[in-house]
Amino acid sequence: MTDAAALPGRPRGAVLTGPATPRAVNVLAPNASAMTLDGTNTWILAEPDSELAVVVDPGPLDEGHLRNVVDTAEQAGRRIALTLLTHGHPDHAEGAARFAELTGTHVRALDPALRLGDEGLAAGDVVTVGGLELGVVPTPGHTSDSLCFHLPADQAVLTGDTVLGRGTTVVAHPDGRLGDYLDSLRRLRSLTVDDGVHTVLPGHGPVLEDAQGAVEFYLAHRAHRLAQVETAVEDGFGTASQVVAHVYADVDRSLWPAAELSVRAQLDYLEEHGLIQRPSTP
Repeated sequence: MTDAAALPGRPRGAVLTGPATPRAVNVLAPNASAMTLDGTNTWILAEPDSELAVVVDPGPLDEGHLRNVVDTAEQAGRRIALTLLTHGHPDHAEGAARFAELTGTHVRALDPALRLGDEGLAAGDVVTVGGLELGVVPTPGHTSDSLCFHLPADQAVLTGDTVLGRGTTVVAHPDGRLGDYLDSLRRLRSLTVDDGVHTVLPGHGPVLEDAQGAVEFYLAHRAHRLAQVETAVEDGFGTASQVVAHVYADVDRSLWPAAELSVRAQLDYLEEHGLIQRPSTP
């Protein structure tokens, strides 16, 4: 068995429902799969002495899970006062409208279509509830509406799908763009260098204790994959599906459709930067 301390980002271990930092409690959704890993992490955030809490990513439309989130907060003596979304994928956001009904909260998100209430989220916003402060960090790439939330009091960042607790994420072409994603990773690296962030609270997978190490691993991984894709195109593998079969041959075939989305984003990036030239289609 590999020592967790030797893995990228130093994952904490098993993904569990319960406290992760002094201000963050995870409630794991029962939607485990190859794409969602152990399931969606729904985060309850609150100052230790506050009666008010914020929930990030209520998760899928699963009544039992949504009520479990409410019960977990209430058992700690807290009322959920606000719901936030990292992005609009169903495993993070599908349950948001029902959760808003259960809690009487507004839902704030970057995408206006996902909001319930008058307020959205934008770069530089600071969300304050019950003394808790969360900085809004735009991190497009996985999707165009992806956000992270900086929790400075815990030297932590909630990353949604931008950085996972295990493995790497998909740049979901055509909505996701690789150039944006690389810029977002560099933005997160700046948080670790300039703002002292060392803990990643991801949307899936275990908590990471070494945020900078995780981000550096992601940047290196993307550079490696780009080089592989560029070489594959030079060797005559012209379509995304051909590149996937060549470059991702050692990856479970059930993940190839997701890999193809990332490859399409990589091909677009390489072409935009003049590193490859694909034949035009009639």
